[in-house]
Amino acid sequence: MSTTASQHHMGPVMHPLGADVSHVPYDTVCSPTLHQKTNHIIMQNEFSAFVAIDWGDQQHAVAVQRLDQTIEQAMLPATAEALHGWLQGLGERCGHKPVALAIEAGRSAVMHALVGYKWLTVYPIHPATSERFRTAFTPSGAKDDLPDALVLLQILQQHRSSLRPLQLDMPATRELAALTEIRRGAVDRRTTLACELQSTLKTMFPQALSLCGDDLWTPLALDFLERWPELATLQRAKQETIRSFYVTHNSRRPSVISERLALIAQARPLTTDRAVIDPAILQIELLIAVLRSLQAQIERIEERIDVCFKAHPEAPLFVDLPGAGPTLAPRLVAAFGTDRSRYPNAASLQKFGGVAPVRVKSGRQVWIHWRWNASKFLRQTFVEWAGQTIPKCAWAKAYYRQQKQAGKRHQTILRGLAFKWIRILWRCWFDRTPYDEQRYLLSLQQKKSPLAQKLAAA
Repeated sequence: MSTTASQHHMGPVMHPLGADVSHVPYDTVCSPTLHQKTNHIIMQNEFSAFVAIDWGDQQHAVAVQRLDQTIEQAMLPATAEALHGWLQGLGERCGHKPVALAIEAGRSAVMHALVGYKWLTVYPIHPATSERFRTAFTPSGAKDDLPDALVLLQILQQHRSSLRPLQLDMPATRELAALTEIRRGAVDRRTTLACELQSTLKTMFPQALSLCGDDLWTPLALDFLERWPELATLQRAKQETIRSFYVTHNSRRPSVISERLALIAQARPLTTDRAVIDPAILQIELLIAVLRSLQAQIERIEERIDVCFKAHPEAPLFVDLPGAGPTLAPRLVAAFGTDRSRYPNAASLQKFGGVAPVRVKSGRQVWIHWRWNASKFLRQTFVEWAGQTIPKCAWAKAYYRQQKQAGKRHQTILRGLAFKWIRILWRCWFDRTPYDEQRYLLSLQQKKSPLAQKLAAA
């Protein structure tokens, strides 16, 4: 999708629900009186007021325009009581007739409060949109909360046709989306702590990295380090005790156990300085305790994800996808949801998910880059799943090899594969038909796709 020259440094503006509003012309944005009469008629016919909220941690700036075109401005304390009190008062003043409200999209608790008022139509506005709009009038970069609320109000009045009102998916989808994102954050923290534990072991007990396996957050690794936090205590243990430990933790291959026992017998301490070893042991104990607790919570979250996924009405479309499994299948369900109007075509999801590239053309120069203003978690979901399909899906493996031979980089290939998968999966989702690989391969043959020829040659 092409963008205007003034958008080269930021990429297109994506609405939180998938509408691309990068086509809004900047000459229109810079003309505050262009649609004044039209807006007044629209507001009389459709909404009793236009409202904008610039939310913050300490205060919320609000701006309200009524039928008489007068604008009221106020600052509210960022408390639940103040916000709900103000909203209730606004509803009474407007007779609980429809009100259009603009607010910057993001992880704002205000958004959750707004959806409880049925007479409100909420228009989330991408922060990049309001930022560009504001800087069009204040090139100096000056910023203030009340003027920011007026900027949102002006966008709502003049460009509402380019915005999409907030439409929440069913509670099951929203819960699954929240759970999968929480899990991903917890797993990332687990990885960080495991790397910290690895770094600590390298300072005084590097042999443990070969004795504990690849993942330092597993029960085997944590129990091993809790029992033998330094080489000296490990070498005092009997070989049968160590052998029994590995067997108990399901590491039963005799050759592996023998190699580890030989390593322990021949090992020499990196240092005998207690000023180094004793603090490191305390650090190891701290990290073990945190990792144990974190892993227990991750398992609880995964159990809840499994329950929610199995109960979700769209689960049958995703449960058997190649490479999805118990981690990525729920994330794909949350990405698509149940509302077919949210993504009217595959391209809308490709853009919203950050997988579709952006094409910028200026004169004879053309620049193609990846989409910056997109959900990182959603992009991770599609790209990570695409990577998992390569060993599970014949055509995905053929595509990867084809692109690799063409000199493409690994991540570039995965994004391209994700782009193809979204198009396939969107059709399955939109038609409510599970993915059938044989059917897709037959389609490739009928279209005489190069992939089909490559598969036939293989």
